[in-house]
Amino acid sequence: MSSICQLSYPIHEVEPYIHWLYFFHAWGFAPRFAAVASLHTCPACRQGWTASFPPGEQEKAREAVRLYDDARRLLSMLEGKWEVQCLYRLCAAMSDGDDLLIEGIRFPLLRQQRVGQPGEPHLCLSDFVRPASQGIADTVGLFASTVGDSSLLQATDDPYRLLLLQTLADRLAEAATEKMHQYVRRTAWGYAPHESLTIDELHQERFQGIRPAVGYPSLPDQSVNFLLDRLLEMGRIGIRLTENGAMSPHASVSGLMLAHPAARYFAVGPIGPDQLADYARRRGMPVEELKKFLLSV
Repeated sequence: MSSICQLSYPIHEVEPYIHWLYFFHAWGFAPRFAAVASLHTCPACRQGWTASFPPGEQEKAREAVRLYDDARRLLSMLEGKWEVQCLYRLCAAMSDGDDLLIEGIRFPLLRQQRVGQPGEPHLCLSDFVRPASQGIADTVGLFASTVGDSSLLQATDDPYRLLLLQTLADRLAEAATEKMHQYVRRTAWGYAPHESLTIDELHQERFQGIRPAVGYPSLPDQSVNFLLDRLLEMGRIGIRLTENGAMSPHASVSGLMLAHPAARYFAVGPIGPDQLADYARRRGMPVEELKKFLLSV
């Protein structure tokens, strides 16, 4: 069986991979305000950027500048206090219909119910893994990442600072996953050894393959975390699972890594009673129990 690999990143190595668009989204800013993260920090650049907004939005732009500066200062303070931990494992895998067989464990998956255009296929993540009927094993990557030290979150009673810590922790976990996935593609798995992408291109997902995360539209069943935990031993980096499959600490992310050149993201969408019954059968769970794990029901 393949081995579990663990990586640890200090903040200064992860910070360049932060996708600030989602940080600002968490604070209720429209995407256009996230551009502050790409500005030169000189006053003239910032004043010119703020002045480029309509008069009614300039105060919001100044607020975005202040928030970004506070976030960067806090990241500097957290250096040496927080590290981001990642696990990954490259596993022998095959597809069997809408299921994946990963290191002998069956991962039932859900197929897309609605498509955008007539004639488009109804996708399932298993479509991007070699079928068992070919008798040749494929590879699927598993991952989990977390910012595990919650002591700083518990040590402040300042609501603004607490929210800033929480949103930064979320972004650091995602940024470390981005960095880890880059290393896996280029080196550990090595299916894209010559990949050379900028951070913006990484955020635009121009790399080969996909990294669907648990709870996201193509992998909406949170209970998949229990299956991942059997193969990743998430406790190695301090991740615990609640009875509903949620990860604790909250600033954690987990999922699959698929390398197929045609792999792309999609939304499973609303799950009908017939698919729910079939999925419950494949998961070996009662329908009502399974519903609590699914965001799309």
